[in-house]
Amino acid sequence: MNAAYRALCARLQAAGVPDAHFDAAQLYRFVTGRDPRLDDGPTPAEAERLDALAARRAAREPLQYLLGTWDFLDFTLQVGPGVLCPRADSEVVCEAAVECLRGIAAPVVLDLCAGTGCLGLGVARSCPGAQVTCVEKSPDAWPYLQVNTHGTGVKTVQADVFAWHRTLAPQSVDLILCNPPYLTAAEMAARMPETAHEPALALDGGPDGLAFYRLLTQQYRAPLRPGGWLVVEIGCAQAAAVLALGRQYGWQNGACRKDYGGNDRVILLQKPDAPV
Repeated sequence: MNAAYRALCARLQAAGVPDAHFDAAQLYRFVTGRDPRLDDGPTPAEAERLDALAARRAAREPLQYLLGTWDFLDFTLQVGPGVLCPRADSEVVCEAAVECLRGIAAPVVLDLCAGTGCLGLGVARSCPGAQVTCVEKSPDAWPYLQVNTHGTGVKTVQADVFAWHRTLAPQSVDLILCNPPYLTAAEMAARMPETAHEPALALDGGPDGLAFYRLLTQQYRAPLRPGGWLVVEIGCAQAAAVLALGRQYGWQNGACRKDYGGNDRVILLQKPDAPV
């Protein structure tokens, strides 16, 4: 372990960066292409670039933004300022959606508030026959979605989900998945430094964090076919509230799935086979 790497670890630790050693190793490999545990040290040019990236990470800019890519499930996404960083917690949303689609030969799937497209792409890779459309409003996130979906067969639409439901034909979709903005006003005010660098548009769920869940449960049931599913990511304290919205607006078979950290993370709601 060389002195430059030790100094990088110490610098990030002093700045309060969580998992400072992991981040330092990632930055070192990114700049040099070498393992810091085995390397003698960076060249002067590498050291200069590493110093610049270390300063940005010490200022708590997300590691994902500095690297420009991030792995999700079994693929890699382009990511950077202006788009929500993909998180491992969201992988369980894809896994739950894929389970709901078993037995459907060519399901029509919508990924709303798509961001990088991680959820829609995850479903498309696991269900090769799926017809997936990713919908994103943000002009800053849109370029990442375009790059990530290029050549995959996944369609993209730039639209506001609060109005886009009006364009959808009734009973034309098999599954809708969404990782909506869900932070409350209080949570927005108390964001971690890294999260504060991410776009508020992708995080702010209104005063109580439920604005998008009200929209989804009220307005996105009609486009689903009977028996179709709504699969949404939630904040770890929102399961009861989102399940209650499901009951209020006529959904059935509401269920909650936990992420790999043991926190409530996914709500599944099914459209009844018969009108309710």
